[in-house]
Amino acid sequence: MRKLLLLFVSSTCITFASYAQTTRNYIEENLPLAQELMKKNNIPASVILGIAIHESAAGTSKIAKYLNNHFGVKGSNANRKIKSSYKGYESVEDSYLHFIEFMHSRSAFNVLFDKYDHDDYLGWAKGIQKGGYAHSKLWSSQVIGLIKKYELFKYDVLPPEKLGKVPVARLAVKKPKLVRLQPDNS
Repeated sequence: MRKLLLLFVSSTCITFASYAQTTRNYIEENLPLAQELMKKNNIPASVILGIAIHESAAGTSKIAKYLNNHFGVKGSNANRKIKSSYKGYESVEDSYLHFIEFMHSRSAFNVLFDKYDHDDYLGWAKGIQKGGYAHSKLWSSQVIGLIKKYELFKYDVLPPEKLGKVPVARLAVKKPKLVRLQPDNS
């Protein structure tokens, strides 16, 4: 019995370690595209990657493998290997580009571009859920959990050349409080 339990625990640990490595590989492969899309569209790279990891199981789901669909978008496909109600794409990049186009084209999501900054992953994730992207009430919490677990928020930093486009009011530095010192009368 003890050997069976040890075998079960070992295989479970290996499975989780394998998934974590797969996810890290997925992040490494898709990070440049996510950051480029962030620069051009102001959606945090962390949110783009978090949603893609969640919806495609880090690229391992059937719809990711056979349809290049990394965002769970429904639609038609011409794939003969699997029957699916999910949209098929020529490439992973096409799936990412369509996700951004989808965000811009739907009024429920388009308002998010004016409401949230490129580094507000919490606002974006919750706003996308409120807009109706997913039916699960836990969806944004799951995406945010992935962003935190893999520290995807670190990738939401804009390069210096893009900082010039941020409104000055957002870059304002708080003035320090002045403290008057009382003379020492001792």
